[in-house]
Amino acid sequence: MSLNKTPAFCVECKDQEASVFCEQCDEDFCEVCHAMLHRTGNRRKHTMKNLIVKPPANGSDEPVVNGDVTEILLSNNEVGKGSSSTLTSSGELDGTVISGGGATLGEWMTARAKTVPLRLDEKERNMLRLLEAALNVSEYTDKIDIISYSNKARRIVLQIKDICAVISGLLVSGDYKLGSRLFAKRNIRENEAFFQRVFEVGRRFKIMNPEKMRSNYGKLMHMLMDSVVPEVEELLGFSCVIPIKTVYEFLKKRNRVDVLHDDLIALATREIAPELKTREQIDAEVQRKRRAVEQLGKKYANSDISAEDIERCLSSLSDNHAYLKANRDPCERMSKYLAKYFNPAKTESNYSLAIMAGRQGHRLTHSHSNQYAYVHQSLGLWREIVHEMFMLWSLADSDLLSSSPYRLTNTGQGLQRIQTCPGVGRAMQKILGRAQKRGGSWVGSSAVHLGDKNVPNSFMFIDKYNQVSRILTPIIRTLDRLDCLDQDKELEAYVKDTFGGVEQCRKDILYDFFRFGFDGSGGDNYFDAGSCIDGRLTSAWNWCSLIEKKKYFPIFLLTGFIGFDGEDWN
Repeated sequence: MSLNKTPAFCVECKDQEASVFCEQCDEDFCEVCHAMLHRTGNRRKHTMKNLIVKPPANGSDEPVVNGDVTEILLSNNEVGKGSSSTLTSSGELDGTVISGGGATLGEWMTARAKTVPLRLDEKERNMLRLLEAALNVSEYTDKIDIISYSNKARRIVLQIKDICAVISGLLVSGDYKLGSRLFAKRNIRENEAFFQRVFEVGRRFKIMNPEKMRSNYGKLMHMLMDSVVPEVEELLGFSCVIPIKTVYEFLKKRNRVDVLHDDLIALATREIAPELKTREQIDAEVQRKRRAVEQLGKKYANSDISAEDIERCLSSLSDNHAYLKANRDPCERMSKYLAKYFNPAKTESNYSLAIMAGRQGHRLTHSHSNQYAYVHQSLGLWREIVHEMFMLWSLADSDLLSSSPYRLTNTGQGLQRIQTCPGVGRAMQKILGRAQKRGGSWVGSSAVHLGDKNVPNSFMFIDKYNQVSRILTPIIRTLDRLDCLDQDKELEAYVKDTFGGVEQCRKDILYDFFRFGFDGSGGDNYFDAGSCIDGRLTSAWNWCSLIEKKKYFPIFLLTGFIGFDGEDWN
């Protein structure tokens, strides 16, 4: 078998490019299918060869392994001359200087910067306010996503022009000189660059702030999806879409990408965690980070880029780390709770995680050990997805605005735009393969729903997995605050009489969540949800919708629970 031939598509899924050749099967597979088919039985003994050999990026004999920053740093015995390892036992950066000149960290930062949006400046925030005001009064989806016999392209053009007219009017009322200069001829086509920038600012802001623009973002993306249709773009006379401005593109245009390889980049962009630290320690870390930012600003500022611009780029990367801490860490925390209170090889009395389809609303049948593995793998998969969320969002944006046709279909939850998601689909296969390798023998289905009635398009995919932290964070916050109930004698007596103590109460909550939050329930009918990649999150959200019926719900309220969606409980 020659390794120099051009790889064909996987013989199993016939969708992904083949990257592995099995000598015993005499077939080409993609990485995911090969791992699935050769994880058990005699096939585990099969030998394989890589069809695609990546050249080493650092000039050494060993190829660079793709992964997150923790894996990259752990793989280096020496980070650089005069610098020391910056990882604690928990895998977190401790704030010391990392040498990014050794290629690996700098390359990771460069790759991450290509998908991290740039922070908005003052002018762009003014544009954002104009856009949000225009979208607030727009009824775009109500007038476009309906069954009508009128010409849809003309309706779309009319609605887009209405939104542009509202933005124009608001701009003139707020800044008459600028507005009169831009719209003196009252021609939208003459201001193509302005509207492109306004719409790009809205997309960029949403990625950096997933909790914002909850309804307006959908209107914006649906409008832009329609605007790239050739017939609509021809009638409209201009394009509404430009690429999202990222940290990498901003630095590349100013020939300052080398800042991402500087020794101080890790310290200047790190997220400072306040847990288990004194006020003095936190202040000291803040000062060190601030000095690192100032040093980088002075070092790389020139006539093309100011120190303030460099600081904005560093702040954008720091925002990404803050996002990972707030959204990825809950998955890791919940995995630690699972390992602490449950043993996959041993079943405690009244705390077996075993479930059976058809009983108590369960739709899956798992033994205690299988359910433990299923929960652990699901949390690990969520962790991987959230870790790559900015990259997935960038691909989702490209999929939505690729001029690929969509069809308006009643999915059981109203009319939805069903559109293919090639970019997100390929990325999800790689993420799934990585999660399967880390999790060992995979429990449940590996089907990824994209472009169907379960997940109609990439916008719905992103919205779905943005719920991970909204599900896990309130639960973890309640579990962490349970010890505070011991400070009140009456509450302590209530917890002891009802649950047998704080520790027992914490275990009861976890036991219920791990069984009913991962049981394949939550679909519109008995055949939906299940153990597929999409169904794992659906059943967890279903558990959240029933929280007020749980015996321990008063405990959630006593520890400050306000809901899973960030709104007050009523």
